[in-house]
Amino acid sequence: MLLPEPTRRQTILRLALPIIAGMLSQSLINLIDAAMVGSLGEVPLAGVGIGGYAMFLITSLVFGLSSGVQAQTARRHGEEAWESRAIPLNAGLVIAVILSLPITVLCLWQAPRLLALINQDPAVNTVAVEYFRWRVLSLVAVAMIFCFRGFWNGIQQTGIYLRIILMMHVINVATSLALIFGYLGLPTMGAAGAGAGTSLSLFAGLVIWVVLSARHAAGSGFLGSFPGRLTFATTLRLAAPHSFQQLWFAAGYAVLFWILGQIDTSSVAVGHVLVNLSLLLILPGVGLGMAAMSLVGQALGREAHGDAHRWGWEVVHLAWLCLTSLALPIVLFPEAVLGLFLHDPALINLGRVPLQLTALMIVMDAAALVLAQALLGAGANRIVMTTTLSLQWLVFLPLAWWIGVSLEQGLLGIWWAQLGYRCLNSAWFAIIWQRRRWLRIQV
Repeated sequence: MLLPEPTRRQTILRLALPIIAGMLSQSLINLIDAAMVGSLGEVPLAGVGIGGYAMFLITSLVFGLSSGVQAQTARRHGEEAWESRAIPLNAGLVIAVILSLPITVLCLWQAPRLLALINQDPAVNTVAVEYFRWRVLSLVAVAMIFCFRGFWNGIQQTGIYLRIILMMHVINVATSLALIFGYLGLPTMGAAGAGAGTSLSLFAGLVIWVVLSARHAAGSGFLGSFPGRLTFATTLRLAAPHSFQQLWFAAGYAVLFWILGQIDTSSVAVGHVLVNLSLLLILPGVGLGMAAMSLVGQALGREAHGDAHRWGWEVVHLAWLCLTSLALPIVLFPEAVLGLFLHDPALINLGRVPLQLTALMIVMDAAALVLAQALLGAGANRIVMTTTLSLQWLVFLPLAWWIGVSLEQGLLGIWWAQLGYRCLNSAWFAIIWQRRRWLRIQV
């Protein structure tokens, strides 16, 4: 298949680049937060890490609201139903509040028990609980921001997401620094200040989203009319599978690290570096996939079924090129990359080949990254959920245990199994895309 025509390639990149930049900036701010807390010692740093992972799990419960709103918005945009494009956003915001408030209360109450499931060190958990409680206060803001992001991405205004998230990052750094170390007469909160600063930045970002949308999306129905029962039902039908998938996908990584822990501590340490690098390197693929979600949804709204199918493969080809360019230096210079994170020659030697396999994985995973998002744009959320979780939990994780632990092939054996799993994942999504049954889904 040929590469996209220049104009179509420009359309894809125009949508994807702001999303990718926003995601990369989020990764950067996490590193900055870690650096600020890291100066307080290893216990606060570990506590923030555990609390942050717990927040990631809780956030996954509302993560699907973004794709639920985006799929419907893109479809209305393609149908040229300008006055009703924001009705799914209204529904998403109502659902976000209804879901987030009881979850927040439950997490505030049960925080010690939840964190104890992840970590058993009392000193670390004391910090983690305090940090997590500050972070979870912003769950309602996170859920609503997901909805706004879905709406603006759905109408191809992805640059707004980047601008707002950069403003949020500036607020986050300033408030976190002031609260961690007690600057400007504020209380010295230590690691908890990082959680409070992040929550304040999220609420500030929510205010910006509301003001911007009230100014520019009123004509699309934003806050102008209450959504009907069908819109609420459709939003929940699309959001629930994606949230469920995200929750169990994250839990799968916890199981992976438990399996690595059955081998030895070195495997856990190297595995953490490899996983974090892979999650960073796939961000361009995820960003391109989110662009595909909008393009496919809008093409289906125009009933241009052939164009919707073509967008999927064109975005996949760009993702292959982009991810290959990122993977090549890692394949050629694995020791140099690992040396940025690991300082023990034995650990670097242990991670050298698995890192090269990781580079191959992200290229092999390109089709799955893009086509899964494209299928979300078509409303095939349940198909994406069942495919992703079935291959992760029924294929990869059992293989990882059998090869890595039972057959004693260790970290390297698990990473070979993961490479095979990623290839199978992409092949399966390619088959689903080619069968085109997703064309018949109503959104």
